[in-house]
Amino acid sequence: MSESSSTPSQTSGSALHEGEQEHDLTEDLGFDGAEDILRAWRRGIRPDADLTVSEWADAHRWLSSRASAEPGRYRTARTPYLRAIMDALSPGHPAQRISFMKAAQVGATEAGNNWIGFVIHHAPGPMLAVLPTVEMAKRTSRGRIDPLIADSPALRERVSPARSRDAGNSMLSKEFPGGILVLTGANSATGLRSMPARYVFLDEVDAYPASADEEGDPVTLAEARTTTFAHRRKVFMVSTPTIRGLSRIEREFEASDQRRFFVPCPHCGHRQWLQFERLRWAKGRPETATYHCEGCERSIAEHHKTEMLARGEWRATAVSADPAAIGFHLSALYSPIGWKSWEQIARDWLAAQGSDEMLRAARNTLLGETWIESGEAPEWQRLADRRIAFPAQIPAGGLFLTAGADVQKDRIEVDVWAWGRGLESWLVDHIVIPGGPDDPACWDKLTTLLNQTWAHENGAFMTLAKLAIDTGYESAAVYAWARKQGIAQVAPVKGLEGFNRATPVSGPTFVDATVNGRKLKRGARLWTVATATFKAETYRYLRIERPTDEDIALGAPHPAGTIHLPDWADSEWLKQLVAEQLVTVRDRRGYARQEWQKLRERNEALDARVYARAAAWILGADRFDERMWRQLEKQAGIDSAAVAAVPAEQVKPDAPEAGRITAPRRRGWKISTPRYME
Repeated sequence: MSESSSTPSQTSGSALHEGEQEHDLTEDLGFDGAEDILRAWRRGIRPDADLTVSEWADAHRWLSSRASAEPGRYRTARTPYLRAIMDALSPGHPAQRISFMKAAQVGATEAGNNWIGFVIHHAPGPMLAVLPTVEMAKRTSRGRIDPLIADSPALRERVSPARSRDAGNSMLSKEFPGGILVLTGANSATGLRSMPARYVFLDEVDAYPASADEEGDPVTLAEARTTTFAHRRKVFMVSTPTIRGLSRIEREFEASDQRRFFVPCPHCGHRQWLQFERLRWAKGRPETATYHCEGCERSIAEHHKTEMLARGEWRATAVSADPAAIGFHLSALYSPIGWKSWEQIARDWLAAQGSDEMLRAARNTLLGETWIESGEAPEWQRLADRRIAFPAQIPAGGLFLTAGADVQKDRIEVDVWAWGRGLESWLVDHIVIPGGPDDPACWDKLTTLLNQTWAHENGAFMTLAKLAIDTGYESAAVYAWARKQGIAQVAPVKGLEGFNRATPVSGPTFVDATVNGRKLKRGARLWTVATATFKAETYRYLRIERPTDEDIALGAPHPAGTIHLPDWADSEWLKQLVAEQLVTVRDRRGYARQEWQKLRERNEALDARVYARAAAWILGADRFDERMWRQLEKQAGIDSAAVAAVPAEQVKPDAPEAGRITAPRRRGWKISTPRYME
């Protein structure tokens, strides 16, 4: 061995013996920059600090004004309840499945982002982050993940800028030493099966579609990516809940140990988890809202909340079926000072009274609890007692007509409904066309119905604005007939079980149709209807309390959504309208879900009502602006002084109109603007 090659070894041994390693090595290397090399070497072999996710966030996370209302260094002390949740995501914690059912805006997504930063910096590995849609994943990447990386130096040096060539940093993919972060949408089966993943972050799981590209439950598909990582995997599920029995996050929370955040009373020290029933205020004065201790019953002012949160602790309230699964629940009552106040919670709750939709939103977003649909069927006899004689085929409040057609083997049943402001509705006609889909004469009579008119109380004559026809039975015959009528007045629909309040009607999608024995690719346009949503809505509307005769005489209006039934509606039709009930069923694993079940065999009136309601949605009735309602009232002869007094400048000239075609016209289709009245 040469002298030059043996010298470093001898020098190293001498340095270890004499305790002068840095000095001797620097002298023997004998070039400028040796000290920098040795300093980097020593830093490289030094083990990383053994931090939890919350400790990492306090040490390295910075919040930017782009992504936070409180920019600056991240402080877990601001939201103490997140500490245990984040620490459960640390590699040293035994939990593998962590669920967090929570109110809106309590910091849950930031906790997930802290986990992402921790993984990039301290525990690299393949990570999958799933948002409800691919578009939301892109927005999250731009609005949250990019600022997370750019504003935290420890992450910025590990993830290359997106602008550099071959950086491995794209909108939906962030590469870093030892791992990769992939963002995708729950609506993309391709994204969910793109790679194995040690870490999976599932954000807002209750907003996920029922199936990803018709390939199955998105949560199940995402979790399957972690199989090969066994006990080293971590799955974090976060969401504001939705409907009891359908909520994914509720299902996960109930299968866990159900941890709740216990805080001490500032007066007696009794520990309790905050419940909405104990938030009390003087009648009509939400500014007086205070919390009442369940131990001493003394009033707790909100300024005590900061100390209460700092001294709080999570406690399990159940035994988990899976020891590796833990769950947390948190309401908006725990929001830190400066976020959601108890006074604002009281105001929001009071504002929601009288509206099931607003109450559902309040229960979900304020309490972090599921909404229980009232699916008990109304008594048909009570509906019979409410029947009235209409002054004309269409009472004054009816402004346009839709129909729902239910196709049976030997007949087609059609119900015609009139709709007014606030989706107040009147049953106008019930028609049974004998013959069934195999009889050409049956279809001829249905075609004639499209041109039929009904008399309005103010003298106008109305035709059907839209007829929605069920395609569940003999769909080929329905497609052929609907194609012949064109898209302006007829909408083929397909009912799907399940709730979808955001978009209860989706489409249209193109399906194949057979006309005169010839198969036409994409020959018909089909709308899909979440029937459970409209059935629940119908039952809510049927239960609405009516104003008394004295109130009506004084000019009191009927509440929005009121359903008016004519005196000619017989008992059989009424029984069909309430022929189903919403029940909770459990599968073999014990998970609960809600479904509509028949109480009697015939339910055509309920189905036809759902289809007519879907037709109103397709027309845009749920989105009509003031200008559209006034135009319909003018057509019906309800051009009252109150309506005429609205300043013309408040009317948007480009406001949408139902029936106006805004998309490019397609060849082969008859396009026309529906005429609601003649």
